[in-house]
Amino acid sequence: MMLRWIVSALFLFQIYVMMVVMGLLWAPWAYFSRDGAYHCCKSYSRWVFWTARWMVGIETEVRGRPPEGEVIVAAKHQSFLDVMMIFTALPRARFVMKQAILYTPVIGLYGKRLGCVPVVRGKGGSLAKMVQDVAAEYGDPGQLTIYPQGTRVEPGAEKPYKVGTYALYSETGQTVVPVAVNVGLFWPRQGILRKPGKAVVEFLDPIEPGLDRASFMAVLEDSIETRSNALMAEGGFSPKT
Repeated sequence: MMLRWIVSALFLFQIYVMMVVMGLLWAPWAYFSRDGAYHCCKSYSRWVFWTARWMVGIETEVRGRPPEGEVIVAAKHQSFLDVMMIFTALPRARFVMKQAILYTPVIGLYGKRLGCVPVVRGKGGSLAKMVQDVAAEYGDPGQLTIYPQGTRVEPGAEKPYKVGTYALYSETGQTVVPVAVNVGLFWPRQGILRKPGKAVVEFLDPIEPGLDRASFMAVLEDSIETRSNALMAEGGFSPKT
């Protein structure tokens, strides 16, 4: 266990060093071209996947069919790993993210260049502003990714689904593609230790426009939770009773 902890620490150290190194190397291209920002972030993610495989034994797999058009992607969020896997699988992803992240070194610069939509948790009017930013085509059109529970949720934990996804769904009239994950089993939301296994992100059947709020929220939560639970069971997780 001690050896695994040490290797996990080395793995995390090198990926954060590479984040700074690659972020600085690509910065001139990213500053003048959004394509440069995408190229950097996808190259970095692939570096993380490669080193995760041979350093800590985490394999990554994407299932289902990642959407290519202008859609909303609503994903289960368990750790930073699912962010990178979803981003790399989509041709033109951008995220709804906490506004504070846009002020962090490296990540903030690239978040802005990718056209990510900032929100302030718990602040009145934040939902309306998010919808306004998206409706005004904040950044290039593409696959807008949102986390319906609003934050990272560890395996087995329960957290309610927020109405933000429905607000975007009803405002834009776009299809929503749910995404299930099990990555938190191997790359937890907190802590250093990384565990070997197959981290899976799965794109599920799309939810077409036209549902009312209650129906949409029920379908969204059921599809994501049911499939995420199945993926976690596949990864060896047994919820505490």
